[in-house]
Amino acid sequence: MDSSEFAPAIQSILATAREREGDSDRVAVRPRSLPVAFERAAQDGRVPLVAEVKPTSPTTDGERSDDPVELAEQMVAGGAAALSVLTEPEHFGGSPETLARVREAVDVPVLRKDFILRESQLDAVQADVILLIARFVDDLDGLLAAARERGFQVLVETHTREEVDQALTAGADIVGINNRDLAQLEVDLGTFEAVAEAVPESVTLIAESGIGTPDDVARMRAAGADGLLVGSAIMQGDVEANTRRLTRTETQ
Repeated sequence: MDSSEFAPAIQSILATAREREGDSDRVAVRPRSLPVAFERAAQDGRVPLVAEVKPTSPTTDGERSDDPVELAEQMVAGGAAALSVLTEPEHFGGSPETLARVREAVDVPVLRKDFILRESQLDAVQADVILLIARFVDDLDGLLAAARERGFQVLVETHTREEVDQALTAGADIVGINNRDLAQLEVDLGTFEAVAEAVPESVTLIAESGIGTPDDVARMRAAGADGLLVGSAIMQGDVEANTRRLTRTETQ
């Protein structure tokens, strides 16, 4: 992987991820099903939303110093079908310990959001779902298999049709399409619309990044998103109200 094509912020994140040590103790997980959580939300008239506990980010201004567990509970109260918790410490203010606390406090699936590059980094903490970014992982097949051996569900993040093909070839059954181009950090919701048709209906499909309004939610759902991952639009302001505003659009 040649990281020189990426924005400086991404280059810094990747450099840190390469240096981060894994854990010597292998984890084993009995996961809460993300696809089932999406189905339950839809049956309840809610948009299947993965709300993200993100204290800070290189792509947004400011940070939240609230207790992450309280934020997570507010997101669930607002109707989130699942949660995403950042565990990357240097650039996003996350930690494995935060994820463990959140997962203990809620009854919905919890995604570990991090830049995982090698197998030993899987063992940092138990989570229901882990993220593998196709563009960053050299051996997607091997890392996907290693994650599943531990019991994790795996969200494989893509940005292009080629990356979708790579994910499907590796056996991914949960695929995310990131509207943010990690090379330049530009966001275009048209990315999901252009790439989603390459994903078969049997695969759980998640739209990521740039989703901030009920209109954005409707647009991504119309393009085929089974679920949506939203961070900044929820974290800015009243977390519970922001979550409810996006999850309840299908009942209005």
